[in-house]
Amino acid sequence: MVISKKILTNMEYRSSHCLCSKLFTFVLFWCCLASLSLASIHSHHHGRHDELDKHPLSKINIYKTTLALRNSVSIKVSPLILGFKGEDKAWVTVDLVNPDPSEDDWVAVFSPAKFNSSTCTPENDEIESPYLCTSPIKYKYANFSNSKYSKTGKNSLKFELINQRADFSFALFSGGLSNPKLVAVSNFISFANPKAPVYPRLAHGKLWNEMTVTWTSGYSIDEAVPFVEWGLKGETHMRSPAGTLTIEQNSLCGAPARTVGWHDPGFTHTSFLTNLWPNSVYSYRMGHILSNGSYIWSKTYSFKSSPYPGQDSLQRVIIFGDLGKGERDGSNEYSNKDPGALNTTDQLIKDLPNYDIVFHIGDLAYADGYIADWDQFTSQVEPIASAVPYMVASGNHERDWPDSGSFYAGTDSGGECGVIAETLYYVPAENRAKFWYSTDYGMFHFCIADSEHDWREGTEQYKFIEHCLASVDRQKQPWLIFAAHRPLGYSSNNYFGQEGSFDEPMGRDDLQKLWQKYRVDIAFYGHVHNYERTCPIYQNRCVNSEESHYSGTMNGTIHVVAGGAGHHLGSFFKGIPDWSLYRDYDFGFVKLTAFNRSSLLFEYKKSRDGKVYDSFTINREYKDILACVHDSCGPTTLAY
Repeated sequence: MVISKKILTNMEYRSSHCLCSKLFTFVLFWCCLASLSLASIHSHHHGRHDELDKHPLSKINIYKTTLALRNSVSIKVSPLILGFKGEDKAWVTVDLVNPDPSEDDWVAVFSPAKFNSSTCTPENDEIESPYLCTSPIKYKYANFSNSKYSKTGKNSLKFELINQRADFSFALFSGGLSNPKLVAVSNFISFANPKAPVYPRLAHGKLWNEMTVTWTSGYSIDEAVPFVEWGLKGETHMRSPAGTLTIEQNSLCGAPARTVGWHDPGFTHTSFLTNLWPNSVYSYRMGHILSNGSYIWSKTYSFKSSPYPGQDSLQRVIIFGDLGKGERDGSNEYSNKDPGALNTTDQLIKDLPNYDIVFHIGDLAYADGYIADWDQFTSQVEPIASAVPYMVASGNHERDWPDSGSFYAGTDSGGECGVIAETLYYVPAENRAKFWYSTDYGMFHFCIADSEHDWREGTEQYKFIEHCLASVDRQKQPWLIFAAHRPLGYSSNNYFGQEGSFDEPMGRDDLQKLWQKYRVDIAFYGHVHNYERTCPIYQNRCVNSEESHYSGTMNGTIHVVAGGAGHHLGSFFKGIPDWSLYRDYDFGFVKLTAFNRSSLLFEYKKSRDGKVYDSFTINREYKDILACVHDSCGPTTLAY
């Protein structure tokens, strides 16, 4: 393992015996290295300091804002009221008139509309009482779509807003992002009901015949009682109560999440729909009973319940990681940070009738501590997540923060330290702070690991993984899938290739014997922003010479990196390992189709056109799963 000089200079030596004479420096260096948490060495290392990885809002030096209000400048927004017919998103027009325009003028959207220093918390206020201590939720340069602005001082900008439980105002700044000067503030606008229930997210419960509905609203339990009205389509509906969670600013771990990036996430409600009939279509809507007895309703949605575990029917699964969010109005320079997010989202919406469940294996919104992004992300994927179970895994951009219990000591979560994702998304875990769980979909059994917590042998998670893999009845559920955010198996991305391990350090050291022992069919990962598929592999060697049509005994596990859903792409190592069968530097996702217990189709589709660019099939019988391969069976006896 090669360790760069940069990493070594940043190490925090914890062992007292490191303070010794120079004579023993070499020996003691390795002693100190062994005493370190290895995870702290390998924090997020895939272009962390790349300009493309920076959150667009982090480029704004909001604390340095100064007042430069001018009566001659006007900024007006229309319409004043949005969502008269219950819509949760709307387009608005911002008209600018500025007699003294500049190329670096920019327009920011603030929500709540009042954003001056009176909203600063003591923690914000530590930096010499700034005029502003709250980041906008998005911005555009004033000359967006009109290069003549710098001469005429006039422009009309279009912004798309979503319901985020508060009113909005727009502000014109000069001085660019690094030296912002507040020039003018607009009128306030609002949705007709800012507190309305929005953005439902479906997920499996802990039982096969249970579906959870999670949504966001502005109603506390003191104001209104949340519930879901649901039932088989065309039949009498029933009501199920919902639990309510919220997030306090001081429950987050650091900046920007608890400083400039803080945005009240409202209330998260979850209801459990139980005793569902298998493969049946249900309709549902979220509701709130106000204290005066009146009702607030969401739109009506529908979903198809899951098949019984082992049920033989057509079953289709979508898997990807690292989606992120896009901005359809072009704001925030998101085309640079998450350039594939909207294409992938739109392709999945278009293909919605042709799959049954989604697994988004980490790095969901890339909010990185700018909490308003989570609303925008849940709005973006709502057409998908409201119709099929949207199962998620934890990634570094949801969880990692120093001294917060994460395995990696990086700062990629922007201070969220898992709190936001664990609250906004339900998963059938025993403890949602430990984001590992198992779930079934008919003939599939899924073991979802949490790569941001220690997975090595002897840990709590390792025991869970082995139990999850060992507990499946392969006669009824032949398709065994493992997934985690980081590539714990194999990846030939540039960093891993240069390091020489071709995986997340320590990744497969302990896990590969479990994959082999329990005959895992496919292991999926994100984190690396591209697509790659291996041969069936064990201990760095291909154990099956076939490439696209597998039959009989597989002999090893196929490893797939599917982290190219939306975030900016990551490069491959120049050398191609023998085990790497297909690599693609493009945006896309994977689809699995189980036709029955003997036949599985794997497809990699590109987001830009939805066409298949890589595929393979597996055809086998139950006896092929039982057959012993290297390190998969225990000792036997001829005794009788």
